Amino acid sequence: MPQPRRYLIISLCVLFAVVLAWFLLRSTTPEIPPAIKRGYSEALDQARGGKPGAARVLYQQLARPDISDKRRIWLHAELPNYPSSVALKLADADLQHKSPQVRAAAIKSISALVPNGQRSLLIGPLLDDGEQPVRNTAVNALLGLSPDDLGLYFGPLEQAIDAWELALQAQPPSAGNYYQLARLHLHNGNLKEAQQALDNTLRLAPANLPALVMQIDVLDRQGQSDAARLLLAKQLKAQPDSAYLQHALGMWLLHHGQSEYAVLGLSKAVELEPDNKDYRYDLATTLHDEQELEAAQKQLQEIVQRHPSDRRARVLLINYWKESGQLQNVQILLAQLEQMNPDDPALQQGL
Repeated sequence: MPQPRRYLIISLCVLFAVVLAWFLLRSTTPEIPPAIKRGYSEALDQARGGKPGAARVLYQQLARPDISDKRRIWLHAELPNYPSSVALKLADADLQHKSPQVRAAAIKSISALVPNGQRSLLIGPLLDDGEQPVRNTAVNALLGLSPDDLGLYFGPLEQAIDAWELALQAQPPSAGNYYQLARLHLHNGNLKEAQQALDNTLRLAPANLPALVMQIDVLDRQGQSDAARLLLAKQLKAQPDSAYLQHALGMWLLHHGQSEYAVLGLSKAVELEPDNKDYRYDLATTLHDEQELEAAQKQLQEIVQRHPSDRRARVLLINYWKESGQLQNVQILLAQLEQMNPDDPALQQGL
């Protein structure tokens, strides 16, 4: 066979193979219905508003291969309020996403969706991710878990923490770096090193309230409860209208067995920052422990009214209504939950 003809045949074969591969790829990629393509904003609004059908449209958007990384990250922020096997599958898939930011968002979703022991199995492999920010997000998601919960990833977590500490120490001093070092030292039980890192944080950023509250915790752990109390009192005197500090006071009193006084601090925090659902939730559970069931229910009702998508408050309120025998209210909330997410585990378990 002449050379030119042979090369022509080979070229045609190659071209045919490329066209066939393109055709097969196109035919196996599902076409996204136009309504779903146009439905991103509506889905996000439904999810944030706890509206009927929220879980379904949220899952549809997260399942789209064509959605931008930024939009995918926003969807992940809403996913923990709509748990199900589908939600977990979508979050798990994004742990392999090409975007480091999306992988980090998926880690945060799984942290909220999955109990401690299962969480380490899913997130643990990301301790070896190729991107430092993703590894750091995985470390933060696993900090505080017990050795039993960490299982096979106890050793890899310690290695990742050591590597992160070295990286932080090599960077220029900053309040943020010192604060993160304190968190890592605290996880490892290195209380003196944690306190030193917090001293450095507050030297550079005296108004860093999370660092201040962590310092109070470190003093407590070292048996210096009086010093912790005085430090908290000094800050509250200087900033009596700080909701963050009032909440910290309530939690500190709760930790020290003074729940009746803790209610005062937590109530003040809610008064100063009425839209903070975490402050209200802590107040509600403390009131419940003080046998103030009706007051606790009112706080949870307020959360659900202000933040309809907040599943944690909704599920706890259902339990509190059941406890007081108000089954009609239970049925109303269960019906709303089912409309939002019919595959919610709470419904499956017969809450």
